[in-house]
Amino acid sequence: MSCLIIVGGQWGDEGKGKVISYICSKDKPDVIARGGVGPNAGHTVNVKGKSYGIRMVPTGFPHKEAKLAIGAGVLVDPEVLLKEVEMLKEFNVKERLIVDYRAGIIEEKHKLMDRQDEHLSKEIGTTGSGCGPANVDRVLRILKQAKDIEELKEFLGDVSELLNDTLDNGGDVLIEGTQGTFLSLYYGTYPYVTSKDTTASSFAADVGIGPTKVDDVLVVFKSYPTRVGAGPFPTEMSEEEAERLGLVEYGTVTGRRRRVGYFDFEMAKKACRLNGATQIAITGLDKYDKSCYGVREYNKLTKKARDFIEKIEEVTKVPVTIISTGPGMNQTIDLRAEKL
Repeated sequence: MSCLIIVGGQWGDEGKGKVISYICSKDKPDVIARGGVGPNAGHTVNVKGKSYGIRMVPTGFPHKEAKLAIGAGVLVDPEVLLKEVEMLKEFNVKERLIVDYRAGIIEEKHKLMDRQDEHLSKEIGTTGSGCGPANVDRVLRILKQAKDIEELKEFLGDVSELLNDTLDNGGDVLIEGTQGTFLSLYYGTYPYVTSKDTTASSFAADVGIGPTKVDDVLVVFKSYPTRVGAGPFPTEMSEEEAERLGLVEYGTVTGRRRRVGYFDFEMAKKACRLNGATQIAITGLDKYDKSCYGVREYNKLTKKARDFIEKIEEVTKVPVTIISTGPGMNQTIDLRAEKL
C-alpha cells in the first residue's frame, strides 16, 4: 500500500468507513491518519455486528496494530474526541492515538455561533458542529491549538514526522479523507459546501506529507449518491421514489434524512480528475441491484451490475477495484490484484 489516500467522490456518506475498514483488515497499514475538516463528518463502522458512529477518531480503529493519527489540518472538538476514546476503549484507542499539537480546537462558542447564524444553519444547512466559525478564527490567527488544551496533553505528537518517518522506513500509511469532493470550499457546489477543501491534495497537506509521497488515491462512490443539507443535486429523486427503492438514509452527525439521487457519471469523472484517482470503490451495489447482495465474485454479479461498473470505468478512465455488496466486511469484491 505504501501511502494511500481515500476520498469521497460525491457529497459525503459514500460508505468510506466500510471501505477503510476492509482495506485496513486486508493490508494492515502501520499508521491510519485522518485529514479533513473536523467533527462535522460522521462515519459508521460495523464491527462484529455492532455499529459505531465516529466523528473524530480514524475509522480504521478496529485494526488494533496500527497507530491512529489526527493531522494538524483537522479541527478537534475535545469533548467529542474524549467521548469516542472512552467508547472505543476495547480497541485500545487511547494507547494508539496521536493528535498533532498544531490541530485547531473547536470551543463551545464556535458551536453556538454555528447554530445561531441564520445563513449557516438555515440557508446552507451546516451540521452545527462549530467547524466553520473555528476555521474563521484559524484564518484570523486567534484559534487555540491542541497544545493549548490540558485534556489532550497525553495524545499530543507530530503527525507529519510520524508519517514521513513511517514511509521513509518502508511502512504503510492510509490517509482517511472526510466529507466528499463536492463539499469542497473550492470545487464543490458553493456556497453549499464545507469550510475548507476536501480533495486528496488537501488531505495530504492536513497530515503533513508532500504529493510525491502519495502512491494511490482511491475515490469512493455510492451507487445512489446522497446529500444532507441544501445545495444543487442534479440527479435528485423524489422522497417517494427513494422510499419505493428502499433508499431511506439518515445522516450520522445530524440525524437528518439524506436526499437521494441517481448515479451521475460526469460528476464521477470530475471527482476522479480533481483527486487524481488511481482507483475507484463502489459501495451499495446491492441497492442498485438487490440480487447482488452479498456477492463476493465479480463474475457472479448480474449483467445489469457489471454494465454499471464498466460504464463507470469507461467514463472515468479509472479502474473499479473494490465493490461493496452489503454492510458486512466479507460482502466485498476485491479486484486490486487483477487491475493494479
